[in-house]
Amino acid sequence: MWPLQNMYERDELHLPVISPLLIGNVRIKFNFPRRYFLASAMVLDPGAQGLARPQISKQAGTTKPLRKEAETKSSDRNGIRGHSSLSTPQPEAPLRTISQTSGALGCGLKVNRAPAGAPSLVGNRQCSWMRRSESSFNVNNTGSNHSRARIRNATSLPHIARHIPQEPPPVKSPCLLVALRPMNVDKEKEAFFKSNYTYNPQFEYSEPLSTSIMSKYSEASDRFIEQAVRIMKSVVKMYGCYENFEVATGGAMLSKNKIWTCIRSYMRKEGCSGEVVVRLSDDLLSQAVMMVENCRPTLTINLAGARQHWLEGMLRHEIGTHYIRGVNNSHQPWHSAAGRKLYSLKPANPTEEGLASLNSVLYRKYPFLWRAALLYYTVFQASWMPFCQLFQDIAKFVEDPNTRWEYCVRAKRGQTDTALPGCFSKDQVYLDGVLMLLRYRKTIDFKMLAALGKVSFEDVEHLKKSATLQRTRIPHFMRDQGRYLEQLHHITAVNGLTDEELLKLIPQ
Repeated sequence: MWPLQNMYERDELHLPVISPLLIGNVRIKFNFPRRYFLASAMVLDPGAQGLARPQISKQAGTTKPLRKEAETKSSDRNGIRGHSSLSTPQPEAPLRTISQTSGALGCGLKVNRAPAGAPSLVGNRQCSWMRRSESSFNVNNTGSNHSRARIRNATSLPHIARHIPQEPPPVKSPCLLVALRPMNVDKEKEAFFKSNYTYNPQFEYSEPLSTSIMSKYSEASDRFIEQAVRIMKSVVKMYGCYENFEVATGGAMLSKNKIWTCIRSYMRKEGCSGEVVVRLSDDLLSQAVMMVENCRPTLTINLAGARQHWLEGMLRHEIGTHYIRGVNNSHQPWHSAAGRKLYSLKPANPTEEGLASLNSVLYRKYPFLWRAALLYYTVFQASWMPFCQLFQDIAKFVEDPNTRWEYCVRAKRGQTDTALPGCFSKDQVYLDGVLMLLRYRKTIDFKMLAALGKVSFEDVEHLKKSATLQRTRIPHFMRDQGRYLEQLHHITAVNGLTDEELLKLIPQ
């Protein structure tokens, strides 16, 4: 199994940088590893970058032009100034405390200023107290009172320069949906396409998958299959096919520079600049994934899904819903497993993913719940179809073979022989949660639902009196609850749903 921090290194270059320095009539060239310049993972906050810069003594004046040139190279590549780690070695200093610099979270952290290149006492630790699935995470899940049992503001942590170890790092347990991605997915895709879509892929995994997890998500539901098909048919009727819908509503693909600019702007809206590390990748099955890596909340975005009009919806899904509700959850007495049991809380899903899905289409002119509907349908069909038959079946909704492949892999992940019936049913939770929330939208206090953290909408009323609300955050798009409710009414109508139908589907 591969380490989490190396999952997305395909976008981080490690070639040498040659920077000339002229001293008198002699031109000297220095070779510095490219690893000192973060290409596709950064904390989008000037304060964090300032904290990360090395301290250079007055005597080391000759290094200033070199550092300036190095930073120029980094910013040319990314459009954002990266972290520079070029400095003269410093002697060990006494321990000092780096306290919170921005945001509502923080903790004191004692850091020993070690010489450059020394191993990190913080950055290399595996954060095992928080586990993360595809797009929701549990905060302080173990109930520990230790100081590590809190999310740390990214700006409170020193920047540790990346280094290439001489030996492979120890294997770390990845999050569930990383473990579920087959090791040989590219090889099997090639074989599948060469067979003219008649070969059923034989997937391999880096380690045996948990039997309990696979059994938990092995059963598919058909409860909302009629609604899922209706939503997709409405899209096809209006746009002709999914590909036209994607271009018309999603807009153009964004460059990396544009993506960084949009992310930075959104972080400012939510007041969480510097708290989340953001990475770009072209190797995800989902549009984005939020997890905790080295005790830092880390958002990885799929470059293929970063479209002009969809990116902010993605950020409302991951940051505005999952991250902010996770932060709020950490302040509540039910933040631990023991606390959830004490307050008799229901599971956070399907509320968590349903709320995130609604927020991702908020403010669109035609907020079709296409993705939630297609995932629900594909999972149900996969439960009784082999891979190649499933691939042909969803062609009536999605023409592009590459897009169909990704949806089929998602539905069949966890299986070895995809010729057999079977599915990974977690993806049905999106439409489940959406329809539940739309059914009760007129009675739910959505601001309180966000403030209480990772809880079901069914638990909101009885938790109000026990909640700690002094430091909670409300996403910017949920602060006007009247406007928010109007958007939910619009989503209901556009997707052909009615209150009468929802009441029949989900009786009290």
